[in-house]
Amino acid sequence: MEERITLSVIKADVGGLCGHTIAHEELLEACEFVLDDAVDEILIDYYVTRCGDDIDLIMTHKLGIDNEKIHGLAWKAFEEATEVAKELKLYGAGQDLLAEGFTGNVKGMGPGCAEMEFVERPSEPIIVFCCDKTDPTAFNLPLYKIFADPFNTAGLVYDKSMKDGFKFDVLDIYEDKQITLKTPEETYSLLALIGNLEKYAVKRVHRAKDDEIAAVVSSEKLNLMAGEYVGKDDPVAIVRAQSGMPAVGEVLEAFATPHFVPGWMRGCHWGPLMPVSEEDARPSRFDGPARVIALGFQLSDGKLIGPNDLFEDISFNRAREQALKMADMIRKMGPFQPHRLPEAMMEYTSVPQILEGLKDRFEDTEKIEKIEKLRERGDME
Repeated sequence: MEERITLSVIKADVGGLCGHTIAHEELLEACEFVLDDAVDEILIDYYVTRCGDDIDLIMTHKLGIDNEKIHGLAWKAFEEATEVAKELKLYGAGQDLLAEGFTGNVKGMGPGCAEMEFVERPSEPIIVFCCDKTDPTAFNLPLYKIFADPFNTAGLVYDKSMKDGFKFDVLDIYEDKQITLKTPEETYSLLALIGNLEKYAVKRVHRAKDDEIAAVVSSEKLNLMAGEYVGKDDPVAIVRAQSGMPAVGEVLEAFATPHFVPGWMRGCHWGPLMPVSEEDARPSRFDGPARVIALGFQLSDGKLIGPNDLFEDISFNRAREQALKMADMIRKMGPFQPHRLPEAMMEYTSVPQILEGLKDRFEDTEKIEKIEKLRERGDME
C-alpha cells in the first residue's frame, strides 16, 4: 500500500503588533520552537508564516487528518505564542483560543484548520493560501473559477484527465450541514448556493473521476462558536496543482480579478480581496483591505521544498491597483450598505442591542396616520 502524506494548515490570531496589523516576529519564533522540537517524532516538516495578525502553521506528517497529536502540537504552539503576546502586551493576545485547554481537536476551539491526506504524485506542487480580514466564503468564487470555469482554467477543455469535472462539498455554515454537487452537470445549483456568501462555503473539492482530493478550506466561524465577536475568521486553503489538476497558473489566475468579500474593519464590511506577497500581508488601511497570500511548495517525501511567494509576481500589480480602486469606491459609502454588511453577517456590532433599546419607540404607522389626520382637522391640540 502506498504511503499517504497529510498536509495540515492550522491558523490562529494570538496577538497583533499595534492593533490588528501584523503578528510580531517573536510570536512566529515561539511557534517555530515548538514545531521544530516535534520534527522526526511527530512532523516530517513545517513552515511558519503570517498573514496580517494571523499565524499560519504549515505542517506535513503521516498521522492523517484530525489527529490529536498534530492538533495538540498546534495548540501548544499557539499557547506559547500567546504567552509571548501577553508579555509584549500585544493587542488581542490569545483572542482565537476560545477554550481554556486543549480537548483533542482544535476545531470548535477557535483556530482555523485545513487538512488533506493523499499519496504523493511523482511531482506534487501544492499552494497554500492564507487570508486576513475576511471569512471562509472568500474562497467560493476563486475555487469555482479554478475547478469549474473554462474561461479561467483552460485545462477543463484541453486536459482529458479533468474532462469529468470536479465535485464540490458545500457547507451550510448556520445549519452545519453539507451537500456535494458535481460540475459541470450541477453548475447552476452550485452557483445558486455558493453565490450566497452569508450562508454557504466551499469546504472541499474532489476530482470527479476518482474522488482524488484537490482542495480544502478552513470553514470555522469564530463568532458562531463564541456567540459574540472574537475576531475575523481569516481562512486558509490548500490547493493541489498540475498533473491532472489545474495548473499553477490557472489556480493563481482566479485571483487576478479582485472580488468583494465580507470582513474588513470589525468584520462588518464588504471589501476587495487583494493578492499580495508575504511581505505586504500587513493590512492597516481601515484594518484592511482583506489580503491573501499564496505560497507554493513542492512535496518531496513530505518535505516542504520552498516556498515560492507566488503573488509577489509583478503580474499581480494590476490586481492590487484594481483592489485599491475598489476599496476607494466602496469606502465612500461609510456605514451605509452595500459597504456595510447586513446585520446577520456582522461579526462585531452592537446594532442588535441598539435596536433592542429602541424597540419601544417604534410606533404603528396606521396609528400615526390617524393622529396626523386628527391634527389636520384641528381635533387635537
